[in-house]
This record gives sequence, structure tokens and C-alpha cells, in this order.
Amino acid sequence: MRRRVRSADAAAVLVGLLLIAPVPSRAWTQAPAERQPPDARIAAAIADARRQLDAGQPASAIATLEPVVSRLPADSPERREAVQVLGLSHYLAGHIAEAIPYLEEIRSRLPRETKIAYALGMAYAQTRATAKARDAFARVFHVAPGSAAAYLLNGQMMNRLELEDLAQDELREALRRDPRLPEAHYVLGQIAVFRSRFDEALVLMREELAINPAHAMALYRMGDIYSQQQQWPEAIDALQQSIWINPFFSGPYILLGK
Repeated sequence: MRRRVRSADAAAVLVGLLLIAPVPSRAWTQAPAERQPPDARIAAAIADARRQLDAGQPASAIATLEPVVSRLPADSPERREAVQVLGLSHYLAGHIAEAIPYLEEIRSRLPRETKIAYALGMAYAQTRATAKARDAFARVFHVAPGSAAAYLLNGQMMNRLELEDLAQDELREALRRDPRLPEAHYVLGQIAVFRSRFDEALVLMREELAINPAHAMALYRMGDIYSQQQQWPEAIDALQQSIWINPFFSGPYILLGK
């Protein structure tokens, strides 16, 4: 399965992975490849792949390293770095399923590195491996894997990726486990708005406000819905309340100006 990865997510992984992997010594890469010993050629290939990746050419980095990586000893520094570069290169190239085994190998060596867990969560979400995505995001945000919070976070991330069907299932399960969990009703309401189910969205926003009456965005969404339904007194009331709670968000001012 090949999907186009969102640039912001890829950038987060880029920062995480490239800061972890050391660059090979220049002494290994100065001589022409045909005069280098085998170990030096491997180091040169890794260095070339890193430069290709830095230049925004992940496909070239993959082509450079994939013939090499299977020959590297499992615990060698060269394999660790090659796996890091390959995992990131596949991810940036949009080869999400192909990136996962490399990212899992990195995670096994760096279990406390949250950027790796985040990359894995996004990869699993995009390949619709819901349970594995949930476990990965639970590691990122330090919550119990089977908790209501883990389902909420997974649903939020899947909603970001426009996987609304999976997001709804996760969010509903979160509420089944904890009916008063903050934010879950709101995210479900956002999905309902996106799908033009406005009456359902209003119910969900009210349920969110019953849990968190200071949720300015829920009030803003209600004001937006009322505006679209031309229920002006209700719209003005909700938008004004949103401004009183959070005067720094411009959305309610724009709607009131209309």
C-alpha cells in the first residue's frame, strides 16, 4: 500500500530520525569506491544515502541502500544506520507499508524515543492497522494502551488523516469506556460537521460542553452551525460565549462580522 504522507508528519519523523543516526566518518568515504575495503564501501553507501535523503531524494536513498542492508550483521552500527535511513526514506516517499518493518526495528532499539513511536503510529493508521496505531500513540503520549485515553488519541490522529470511519469507531469506544472523557464528543462532532450531519453535531457539541463548559471551540462550532441554519440569535449567543472564553481565536469574530 502506498499513500502520500503529509509533509508535517514527515518533517516530525525527519527531525527525530536524523538526529538519532550518526553520520559515517569522512575517512571512510574519501577514497574512490573501487579502492575501498568492503566495510568502507558500506559506510560510503550509507553516507551517499544520507546525502540523497538530505537533498530530498528518498527514492535514490532507497535504491542505494536496499541492495546493502540485507548483508549487514543484525547488531552492527552500519545496519542500525542503514535501517534508520531506509525507514525514513520509505516514509517520506509515501511507501508507508514498506517503512513499517524498518521503523519497528528502530523502535526495538530505541524504545523510549517518542518520535519513532509517532512515526509508527502514523504509518499504522494510514495502513488501517488500528490496534497497532493505538498502541504506538499510547507510547507517544504515555497512556495505558487499552485505556479510554488511548482510544481518544488514536481517534484524534485518524481524524487528522481523514480516516473518519476508523476515527469514529475509536472515539465511540473511548466513550463506552469513559462516558465523561473530555474531547471525544467534540471530535465526533467535528466529523459530523464535516459530513453535514448538523443536528447530530449540535447534540455532540452540547454533550462536550456538559463535560467541559469552557470548551471555546465547541461553542464556535455551534455558532457556525446555527449561522448556516440561519438561527441568528442562537449563533450570536454561542459565538459571543466562545469569544468570552478565548478572545484570541479569530473565527467567532469573522462569523459575527458576516
